[in-house]
Amino acid sequence: MAQLVKLQDYISRYQIDLARYPTQFIRLKQNQWQRVKHQWQTGEVIEQWEHMDEDALQQEEKGRTLFQKIFSFSKKEKELEQENENIENIAISNEWVVEEQIPEEDTTLFFEPNIIYAPNTLEELKKMFIDQFFHFQMKWASSTLREKSYVDPKYMRDTLLRAMLQTLPDNYLIFYYPIIRIKKAPIELDIIILTPTECLCITVLEQEEQAVYIANSERFWVKKVGKNDKKVLSPLIQLNRMEKLLEQMFVQSGIEVPIKKILLTRNGYIDYPGTMYGTQFVDKRKFPEWMEQLKHSVSPMKHMQIRAAQSILSNVQTTSFHRDIWNTESTENKDG
Repeated sequence: MAQLVKLQDYISRYQIDLARYPTQFIRLKQNQWQRVKHQWQTGEVIEQWEHMDEDALQQEEKGRTLFQKIFSFSKKEKELEQENENIENIAISNEWVVEEQIPEEDTTLFFEPNIIYAPNTLEELKKMFIDQFFHFQMKWASSTLREKSYVDPKYMRDTLLRAMLQTLPDNYLIFYYPIIRIKKAPIELDIIILTPTECLCITVLEQEEQAVYIANSERFWVKKVGKNDKKVLSPLIQLNRMEKLLEQMFVQSGIEVPIKKILLTRNGYIDYPGTMYGTQFVDKRKFPEWMEQLKHSVSPMKHMQIRAAQSILSNVQTTSFHRDIWNTESTENKDG
């Protein structure tokens, strides 16, 4: 499950401590999955899956190093993980991992999966788990201990966001339409995925079903839907602008990460004559294969990957409210 580092201009937990939260995300997910899976396999009656907080985890794993706690599994656990569960274990390069000092913020880290129905198979259990974890990820990407952002309900229904988070590996860091500030001006980018080895810039074309996007010139394309043709601004303009902005940020921070541009449509087709260096066209025909290729990442998280994510976070715009103000307004609304 990929990590949602930044969503729009919402406050993000990763903005607080990018050196800690990626490892904490992986450990939390893996421990909770192992726990609920064990309960399901042993036939325990579970009315509600309990959360094991950081204190309990530290007591349970006392005497083990940080590296072991995150990446070391018993022989039995490793055998269970070979059951094609897709709740993956991702190694993280310890060159950037720091010893964790868990603050009082633990109170906002709870993930408590609830039994909605009794799963009959491991696949059903996994589906229930990752669906509920998606909601937990949205909380991480929109709140901290002291601040919170209002999340547009459309993101909870966003099938592309859900597919990326639930399909891609733990070591992928996703920025979903982040808003950055360049010379005090807010600019919305599209989708950025930082893998251990490269930065993927993705512009999405998803409007009418079966639409065909035909490259007509550098500035304008033609969108063909049935017998109707419509001139549209070339999507490569936005894609190229995003690439240039990221290049500037990376150069200023001394970061060397190759940038690959991707034009994506899951429900249409792209007709582009020839090929374009550094740009990949992924349409309805190629999307399943493209996602399948992205799933299979064997590289651990890299120091340069984290630095690249930090350079973007250093330029983002954030809109949030202090939790006490949020709670006061909620109370006033209820009273009203």
